[in-house]
Amino acid sequence: RPRTRGQSPAWEAFDGPDTAYPDAWIADEAVSTLRKLTDANEPWFLAVGFFKPHLPFAAPKSWFDRHDSAEIPVLRSTVAARPDWPSGWHGSGEFRGNYGHEDLDPDTHPAYARQLRHAYAACVTYVDAQAGRVLDILRELGEAENTIVIIWSDHGFLLGEHAIWGKHCLYEDALRAPLMIRVPGQRNAGAISDAVVESVDIFPTLADLCGLPMPSGLDGQSLSPQLDDPGAPATKPALGFWTGGRRTIRNADWRLIVRERDEGVLDSIELFNYRTDPGETRNQAAEHPEVVQDLLDKLATAPIPSRQR
Repeated sequence: RPRTRGQSPAWEAFDGPDTAYPDAWIADEAVSTLRKLTDANEPWFLAVGFFKPHLPFAAPKSWFDRHDSAEIPVLRSTVAARPDWPSGWHGSGEFRGNYGHEDLDPDTHPAYARQLRHAYAACVTYVDAQAGRVLDILRELGEAENTIVIIWSDHGFLLGEHAIWGKHCLYEDALRAPLMIRVPGQRNAGAISDAVVESVDIFPTLADLCGLPMPSGLDGQSLSPQLDDPGAPATKPALGFWTGGRRTIRNADWRLIVRERDEGVLDSIELFNYRTDPGETRNQAAEHPEVVQDLLDKLATAPIPSRQR
């Protein structure tokens, strides 16, 4: 795709090998490193970080071809609408300001929105394959049944939800991220847990599973109960924050998002019930003041900065 005003296009389908993009190089290095670690015959820890599906949505064309563009869903208008209440909406500055779109706007051009979502899916499939190469070498080296594997992401991404293309907000699709944990001998391998957990739970989970001493003062908790019983509920809410005094708290049913202008003065309050409205199409704060107050009380004692500027 041609560049616009010197900017990178938002997506690219390059007709070339996986090694045309850095994530394949990272997988190569991870495979090489794992061979060295297993040869040492000592306990080891390895963290492997991939880029995709971060913007720009660029991947080899072969991974685009695995998806039928006609089957890429288009969002319902209610889910894709900009909130009409005081909210944490933003104008997708990274997406619109850093990348060229050839005068196309996905909010008004459904075909372009579908193309972007197609490209995102291609990037996810591409990076899945690179992670698969790392898991394959574990099996080849005979270490698959002796290694705990955690796959996780630092955040999610909105692809038109709330008329946002990006992250930088506290809505569900920006904060919800993949988390998969594989433990040798796991009794409920492949089961899905609906418990609301946090990234800060990953470290205590690893320490617990490896039988290592647990440092004091951690905000996270081991997820061993959910690994043993996928139906086990979470024992604490999930917390998040963003600049401009924005904070959120999420439990099994509800998410509260607040923006604090001054100490104790809230500019906006958003409340969503995911059992009745998973698309966050209605702010239910006025309908459920008791839920708002309960979550505000919990948020007031949360171990995150009370104000972010």
